[in-house]
Amino acid sequence: MANEDGVKKVAELIKDIKTCMLTTLDDDGHLVSRPMAVQQVEFDGDLWFASDEDSRKVGQIRHGHAVNVAFSSGSSWVSVAGNAEIVRDVAKAKELWNAGLEAWFPDGPETPGLVLVKIHADSAEYWDTPGGKVMTLLSFAKAKVKGERIEGAENEVVEL
Repeated sequence: MANEDGVKKVAELIKDIKTCMLTTLDDDGHLVSRPMAVQQVEFDGDLWFASDEDSRKVGQIRHGHAVNVAFSSGSSWVSVAGNAEIVRDVAKAKELWNAGLEAWFPDGPETPGLVLVKIHADSAEYWDTPGGKVMTLLSFAKAKVKGERIEGAENEVVEL
């Protein structure tokens, strides 16, 4: 898929998803995933998260930058692969600040130990079922009755 169209499609699919799964590698090379709240919804190839500087994920990112971010909604799934960077930038933290972060960082964007995790996406793969669950069920029933493979889902890889 063309880059600009692909970025737009990925942005459309993840724009309303507030929580995703961030996967890093631990020191032994094992995959570790945890839920994260997305801080910037307008996807342009980068994703932003807030974290505590002393967290395991920040340590893991410092030792190995490769990450994956997985998004899921009722009818679509997106997997974003890239590299992570730990950023200390109070101005950017203020720009990304929202009420949800106050529960984790009660002193605001200047909370000691607050760092930002910036994901530079290299690629994204998505699966989308236009029409949602109803169309999926209808396509499933049609395939079952006709003895054919189910159709209707869209799957693309976007190089970023």
